[in-house]
Amino acid sequence: MTGINAKFDKEYVDKGIDELAKAPVEALKGLSEADAQKLKEALNIKTVRDLGTNKFFLWAHAVSKLAE
Repeated sequence: MTGINAKFDKEYVDKGIDELAKAPVEALKGLSEADAQKLKEALNIKTVRDLGTNKFFLWAHAVSKLAE
C-alpha cells in the first residue's frame, strides 16, 4: 500500500484503498484543482475511481500496452 499512497498528497498517506478511490482527483500528486476542474468539465471525472475507470483512459491504456 505504501507505493500507492506515495502517489497521493500528504493528507492521504494513511488512507485505505476505499478512501483513496473516493478521493478527488486533485488528491493525486501532480494534479491541481484546475486540472481536476477540466477533467470534471470534459469527462465528468470527479474522483480517483472515476479517473481509473474512465473508458477513454482504459482504451488508451489498452492500446499503449498492446503497442509495447
